[in-house]
Amino acid sequence: MKEPNKGGGFWNNLRQGGMPSAIASMRGGEASQQTAQQMAFIRSLMREKRRPEVLRTPLAELETVIFDLETTGFAHQHGDEIMSIGAIKVVGETIKEDECFYTLVNCQTAIPENITQLTGISEEMTRSAPSLMDGLHNFMSFVGQRVMVAHASSHDKSFLNAALWKTSKVQLTHRVLDTMMLARCLEPQRSNYTLDELLAVHGIPISGRHNALEDAKMTASLWVSYLQEIAKKPQLETLGDLYTYLSRA
Repeated sequence: MKEPNKGGGFWNNLRQGGMPSAIASMRGGEASQQTAQQMAFIRSLMREKRRPEVLRTPLAELETVIFDLETTGFAHQHGDEIMSIGAIKVVGETIKEDECFYTLVNCQTAIPENITQLTGISEEMTRSAPSLMDGLHNFMSFVGQRVMVAHASSHDKSFLNAALWKTSKVQLTHRVLDTMMLARCLEPQRSNYTLDELLAVHGIPISGRHNALEDAKMTASLWVSYLQEIAKKPQLETLGDLYTYLSRA
């Protein structure tokens, strides 16, 4: 394909990071301006550097967002999409029960019957849900610059990255911790590290599984349980200490 003229206009704007305004100028109208603003916000948030001073934050004061996604399948490369996003804020070992986030997402793709049975989310429910752009914008606004935590985070990160690239041509730059990785380091004797298994082991009531918000809440309880174990290790006081510990495990 022939490369577009570099002299100016839309393509020059695009190359220089001005995609939001460039797309807004093409589409026009209030809706496209809102989309451009959402894209600008997401792109600005992702441009923020991983401030090294954050690594000195005591784990007892660390602000985190524990999150979970429900998706139409397990392979975004083959067209699977995000159906819902749930999250809850935690500060140190305190779960902020009144600071939660949940949204369905208009995934614009077929939802397999087995996924509907598992999650309770049907295509009819998602048709009137916020768009992917709206859902991502609202979720990332909720997250801000906090450290993110998920269980088996590679799945959630891959879908988030696919969605962020699709909507805003950016990748997730937030620090993400994984409770499954924590479990493997703190409890290496286990043969099973599924969320259900670890919740049961730690005496955390299981309710509403495969609802993104409920899973995020249960993962938050698991995260706090591990923080309490980590607090018993004198060498693990800060976020940087935790990263060093995980890298050596």
